[in-house]
Amino acid sequence: MALEVTADGRVILRAPYRMPDVRIEQFLKEKASWIEKSLDKVSKRREEESGLEKLSADDIRRLADQALTVIPSKAAYYAEQIGVSYGRITIRNQKSRWGSCSAKGNLNFNCLLMLTPEKVQDYVVVHELCHRKEMNHSQRFWSEVERILPDYKERRRWLKEHGGSIIRSMG
Repeated sequence: MALEVTADGRVILRAPYRMPDVRIEQFLKEKASWIEKSLDKVSKRREEESGLEKLSADDIRRLADQALTVIPSKAAYYAEQIGVSYGRITIRNQKSRWGSCSAKGNLNFNCLLMLTPEKVQDYVVVHELCHRKEMNHSQRFWSEVERILPDYKERRRWLKEHGGSIIRSMG
């Protein structure tokens, strides 16, 4: 069985067709606190987002211009610390990613990073540059990220908790 709490606050339970109702009810009772916490998170997220204005095309253009001045200098600084090189840096307006690194070493970053704290911007840049050493998310990859940013988990958590709201502000 599986539970999902959707962004609009619906609770979805998936169970095999022949699962007895008694077992389903038991499962729901066992997961009651998880369901409650998840619904609270959805409620808080909706509250945060109700105060967010949707970004206009001009806003996005300004963020992209800002990213073009901020991100390359961060990449140069951290690439030296990590001991890697990279190809082209592209700034995009994406709905699902904060950054990516191609097999050829080209880096892509989301212009919406400019709406995050500087520590989070640094984390995303370091994350992508560390892919120049490890093109995966293995323990070696995360060790390299941690070597550069010992508090990367805190920065990553901020992005997980707040990043969705920022991306949804694109409209």
